[in-house]
Amino acid sequence: MKLAVTGKGGVGKTTFTVLLAHALQKGEGAVTVIDADPNTNLAAAIGCPNAGDIKPLIELKDMIEERTGVKPGSTGGMFRLNPFVEDIPSKYAVKVDGINVLVAGGLKKGGSGCYCPENALVRALVSHLLLERNGTLILDMEAGIEHLSRATVASVDFLLIVVEPGSRSAETARRINVLAGELGIPRVAAVGNKIRHAGQQGQMARALPELVFAGFIPFDEAIYEAETMGKPVLKAGKEVKEAIQEVVDFLKNTGKKR
Repeated sequence: MKLAVTGKGGVGKTTFTVLLAHALQKGEGAVTVIDADPNTNLAAAIGCPNAGDIKPLIELKDMIEERTGVKPGSTGGMFRLNPFVEDIPSKYAVKVDGINVLVAGGLKKGGSGCYCPENALVRALVSHLLLERNGTLILDMEAGIEHLSRATVASVDFLLIVVEPGSRSAETARRINVLAGELGIPRVAAVGNKIRHAGQQGQMARALPELVFAGFIPFDEAIYEAETMGKPVLKAGKEVKEAIQEVVDFLKNTGKKR
């Protein structure tokens, strides 16, 4: 199963990714998670030792130059659009509780210098993992789908948009859903997060009628404290675990095809 997780910053998508990875690892075997968000905190959330010392792949200048033929940040010049990336998972992934964690980092934006070599490497890695590697993959992205291309979207089983109560989160979800349609992603679903009462589920469904909800994750004080303190998300209440399992069941049994 190949999954991409996105949503507005602060909605809890990284925590959701960690909980989903643990749930899938118990039933699916090998699971790989890629942190493709500029705010690389998935390693810390999942409990990687010395997570703060892990350097995102997109910042490994020597490796990027070796693979693409161009120094990161250099302007002009030709570089390899499809660099060799097959060995990167085995060289750079960290295993935590049987889950492989790769910290890729977010794609560089336009500005000073040319960031194309970095982006080419990360996109090539994502394409390789989506198209050629077996097992379960979860891609934790920023509020967008820049890591995906028309060549790889067919391999994405689901794009999951994490939404919390509030109009701004819903608006971001709406925008991402439109972009997903333009790119041709076949299955898109929303996941309601930080739900404090049943009424919020109905509010979300009414605010986003164009999206089917894979599930609703209740607010959990222990998770909130872990997020606030920057600690690993090691404990989740029974209700959260049951809600995550409902999402897993949804992913296995249903979906919304465009």
